[in-house]
Amino acid sequence: MNNIETIICLLLLFMGVPDLCRKLGRPALGYPVFVLIGLVVTPLVNIGVETMLIEAGKVGFVLLLFEVGLEIELPSLRDFLQPVRTVIFLVLLQYPVVVAAAHLAGLDLMETLVAAAALTSCSVGMTHAAWKNYPLPDARTRTHVLHLMVLLELLAVVLLAAETVVLDTGWSWLVPIKLLGIGIAVLLVARYSAKVKTLFQAVLEETTRWRVHFLVLLVLIICDVGERVGLSAAQTAFVLGLFMSRIEHDGKGLEEYMAPISHRFLIPIFFVALGMQLPWQIFAGWNALMAFGTAGLIMGIRQFILVRWLKTGGDRNTFLLLTPNLTIVALAASSLLQHQQQGAITSWLLMTGLFMTVLSLFLLPRATNSQVAAAGAD
Repeated sequence: MNNIETIICLLLLFMGVPDLCRKLGRPALGYPVFVLIGLVVTPLVNIGVETMLIEAGKVGFVLLLFEVGLEIELPSLRDFLQPVRTVIFLVLLQYPVVVAAAHLAGLDLMETLVAAAALTSCSVGMTHAAWKNYPLPDARTRTHVLHLMVLLELLAVVLLAAETVVLDTGWSWLVPIKLLGIGIAVLLVARYSAKVKTLFQAVLEETTRWRVHFLVLLVLIICDVGERVGLSAAQTAFVLGLFMSRIEHDGKGLEEYMAPISHRFLIPIFFVALGMQLPWQIFAGWNALMAFGTAGLIMGIRQFILVRWLKTGGDRNTFLLLTPNLTIVALAASSLLQHQQQGAITSWLLMTGLFMTVLSLFLLPRATNSQVAAAGAD
C-alpha cells in the first residue's frame, strides 16, 4: 500500500467508523476502533507515513485534552463535598489491586501509579450519552452520578500531571519546583481566563469562513505559551478546556465548532497513531490475558464497592457509567511511551483500558434515536 492509498483508506475510515458506531447506538466505540485500526495497519504502512501520523497525532492529543476539559463543568464546592468523599474511597479501595496487577505485568513503581490513576478513572465524554439515557430513579441521583464521573476524570488528570513530572525527572529536588511551576501556570490560566474566554467568544461570533481555524490556532498558541512557563501542552489544553467549558454560540458548544478538525480528523489520527506504536503480536500473548483479567477484576471490584458500600442510588449496573476510561488511559499510555521503550508494558495498560471501555459500553443501554441524531449533527 503506497502513501496515497494509506491516506485514502484512513480518511474513509474516519468518515465511516463514527457513522457506523452511531447506527449501532454506541457512538463512543469509535475511539477503541481507531486504536485497533492502528494496530492492524501498522504492517501495511511505511515508516514515513507512520512518522507523519504519529506527529499529527500529537496535535490531536492536545485537542483531545482540551475537549476533555470542556466536558467538565465544575459545580459549586458544596455540591462536590459528598461526591468527593465517595470518589476518594472508591479510588483508594481499587488502588492496591491495580498496583499489584500492574506490577505483575512488569511496570515499575512509578509506572504502576500512572496505570492506577488511569484505570480507576472515568472518561466523561465517552459515557455522557449513556448517562443521559440510563434509567436512574430521580434527578438528584442523576446529578450525583454525573458528579462522580466528573470527579473521577478530574482526579486522574491531576494525578497524571504530577506523576508525569516524576517520570521526567525521577525522585529529585526538581519535582517540587516543577510542580510549583505547574501550579503557577494553572493560576495564570485561571487569572486570565475571563479575557481568553472573551476572545474565544469573539471568534465564534465575529468569524465565519475561518472560524474553526482561528479556534484551533488559539488553543495551540495558548498551549505553546503554557509549555514555555512549565506546563506541558496537553496539561495546558486540559486546564484551558476547564475554563472554556460554558462557551456557546447559536446553541452550540465550542467543541461542536471545532469538530471538523478535532473529532473528525486529528483526534482519530491520535488514536490510530497510538495503536501503531504498539506491537500487534501482544494480543496473542500473556499480557493480553493479563489485561483481560485485570479489566474484569477492576469492574467486579467497582461493582461490589458501589453496590455494597458506596451506594450511588441507582441499580447494580450503575457502576458501568463510571467504568469507560479510554481517553484517560490514552493519556497515560502516551506518557509511558515517551519515557520507556517497552511496548509490551504500555500495551498491557492500553488493552486493559480498551477491554474495560468496550465491555462497559456494550453492557450499557444503547443510545436513543434522538441522541444518535444529535451526535450525527455534530
